[in-house]
This record gives sequence, structure tokens and C-alpha cells, in this order.
Amino acid sequence: MKISQTKLKKLCANNGLTLSRLLQEAGVSKNAYYALARKESLLPKSLQAIADRLGVRPSAFLEESDSEREKARRLMEEAQEIARRHRVDGENVRHCLLLLQERPIERLRRALVRGRRVDLRERGTQVP
Repeated sequence: MKISQTKLKKLCANNGLTLSRLLQEAGVSKNAYYALARKESLLPKSLQAIADRLGVRPSAFLEESDSEREKARRLMEEAQEIARRHRVDGENVRHCLLLLQERPIERLRRALVRGRRVDLRERGTQVP
């Protein structure tokens, strides 16, 4: 398994990020990233050897520890349970739980942008 730079750049674009910004936010140096990107395989040789001996690809016995779908399912279940227990709107609980997964600095940036827009609207200024 190796890094597909094309796929990664497409994912970045879909999330409104540049590769540089992604690496910065993820705390990965450009040197570390490009060292990994140059590798023919990111898997340890021992895993590749096991797969070769079994005549399968390593993905046949590897699994993601926490897929996005599984995270979303657990978040929804948690939100529903909290909403039921406290008799509140489940959508607000879900939104709050999603916000808590973000880094505090990102939540603050979004709040500042939202606050500026509200202020501009109240002043009767055109909002970009």
C-alpha cells in the first residue's frame, strides 16, 4: 500500500484545503510526508511477507480501526441517547457533539467568521 498523491490532493480539494495546509493542521512535516510518498510500500515487510505467503493482498487481513461510517453511527447513537435521557432536541445534541470533535482553534475561527457576518448584517452591510 502506498500513498496516492492524486487521491490525497482530491480529498484536500473536497475539504477546501491545500496539501500544505492539511500537513500543517495534521502536524506532519513536509519532509516526513514526501519521505512517505516516495516509498513503494508503507506496510512493514513482515505484513507483506505474511500476505505473500497466504497469496493474498494485505488488505485481506487488515481492517480500519475506526471507519468514518462507524464514527458517524456511534455519534448518532450517543446523540439519540442523550436527547432521550434529557428530553432535548437530538439534532442540537448531534451538532454539539460534532463541534466537540473539532480542534478548539477551528471552532473559534468559525465562530469569529459567523460573528462578523452577523455584525455586518445588523449594520445593513452586504455580507460576502
